[in-house]
Amino acid sequence: MKLPVIKHLTNFIENNDEDFLKETIEVLEDLTEVSSLKDEELDVIGELISNLYGALEVHTEMKQNGVSQKDALNGFMKRVQGSIDR
Repeated sequence: MKLPVIKHLTNFIENNDEDFLKETIEVLEDLTEVSSLKDEELDVIGELISNLYGALEVHTEMKQNGVSQKDALNGFMKRVQGSIDR
């Protein structure tokens, strides 16, 4: 996951609608079923999907709990790091 990408996508949600990201995730997840994709291509698609889900989670935190984008991003990355360290 890349924090600058998640931040950019969070801004996109604020300026547009989160449904765009949800639909993009659906398309990318469907693409992973293409049997001719190479591992490297699947890795890129997986990274994109992770960033999209991350942005949705950050946006939800901002919307539901009224936290700033910075605090929501930092909290999200701490949770991700915590899950990796275990």
